[in-house]
Amino acid sequence: MIRSADTLFARLFGGALLAIVLAHLLAFIWFHHYGPAMPPPPPAGQQNVHPMPPAGEQSELSSALDALRPPPPPPGRPPFLGIPLIPLFFQLVTLVIAAWFGAKALSRPVQRISDAAERLSENLDSPPLTITGPREARQAAATFNLMQERIREQVQQRGRMLAAVSHDLRTPLARLKLRVEQIEEPRLHGQMTQDLNDMIGMLDATLTYLNEQRTSEALQYFDVQALIESLTENAQDNGDDVQASGTCKPLKSQPMALRSCLHNLIDNALRYAGHARVVIEDASDRLQVRVIDQGPGIAENLREAVFEPFYRVEGSRNRNSGGVGIGMTIAREAARRMGGDLRLEETPGGGLTAVLDLPRI
Repeated sequence: MIRSADTLFARLFGGALLAIVLAHLLAFIWFHHYGPAMPPPPPAGQQNVHPMPPAGEQSELSSALDALRPPPPPPGRPPFLGIPLIPLFFQLVTLVIAAWFGAKALSRPVQRISDAAERLSENLDSPPLTITGPREARQAAATFNLMQERIREQVQQRGRMLAAVSHDLRTPLARLKLRVEQIEEPRLHGQMTQDLNDMIGMLDATLTYLNEQRTSEALQYFDVQALIESLTENAQDNGDDVQASGTCKPLKSQPMALRSCLHNLIDNALRYAGHARVVIEDASDRLQVRVIDQGPGIAENLREAVFEPFYRVEGSRNRNSGGVGIGMTIAREAARRMGGDLRLEETPGGGLTAVLDLPRI
C-alpha cells in the first residue's frame, strides 16, 4: 500500500503540503510569542472618573460617539491566539490547491515517458512522444524518440541478418544432402543423413527463436478457447491423442505469440509422453491453461534449466524423442511478452504439467 502511493506526484505534493503546514505552524507560534498584545480592559474604578455633563449635552455627546464608533464584529468564534482564522484558512486552502496543481504539472512529463516506455515494450512501432512542455521534458522526449528509432533500426538490421544466414546456410546443407545420397555404404549413409537432418533442425529452431524475439505484436482481444480447440482438432486429425476441456472469455493477448506458446507446449507433451490434455481455468483477473501429460516428467531441480536455449534433459537426448531443446524457451518468452509466465509442475500420479498463467489486462 505504501509503495503503491510512492509516486513522484505524491512526493512533490507531500513535500509542498508539509512545507505549507510547517509555515503556518511557525506563524502561529511567532504571533503568539511576539505579536502585538491585546490591550487590557480599563480598571473598574476608572470607568466613570470624568464628570457627567448635563442631560442634554450628554444625549448629544452619546449620539456623536455612537456615530463614530465602528460597528461590532459579526457573531462567531473569537480569533485564535489573536489571529483571525478565516483569512488563514482561505490562505491554506489556496496554497494546498496550488501545491496540488504544481506537483501534477511536474510529474506529468515523467508519467508520459513511463507510458511511452510501456507501449514501446509491447510494440516497437508505437507512435513517438510529442515534444512539448518545459525544456527538460522536451529534451527527455527527444532522447526517448531517438532511442526508439535506434532500437527499431537494430531490430530491422538483425532481421536482414537472419534472412542472410538462413539463405547462406541452407544452400551448402542442401548440397551436402545431395552428395550424401551418393554414398553407397548404408551405415555411413544413415549416420551422415541423420547428422545433416539434426543440423537443419537446429538451424530452423534457431531462426524460429530469433524471429520470435524480434516479432512485435500489438495486444488485442482474442478467443483463446477457439485457438485451443483448433490446435486440438488439428492434432487429432494427425492421429495424436490430445484432449481439451474448460471454457474462457476472450483475453487481451498477442495471437501469434499465444499460438506459438501453446503449439510448443502441446508438441512437447506429445514428443515425450505420446499424449496431452489441455485444461482451461478462467478467473476474473487471470487465465490459466494447463498442458498435462503422464510421461516420464522432469526432476524438480531441472525444471528451470529446460527453459534455457538448446538445453535438453539427459534422459531425452536420443534421436527418437529428443528435440533440439528450444521449444520451451520460445514458449516461456512468448508468455512473458504477453505479461504472463510459464512454469512446470509435477502431474499427480507422475508426469509433467506446463502451466501458462496470463493476466486479464
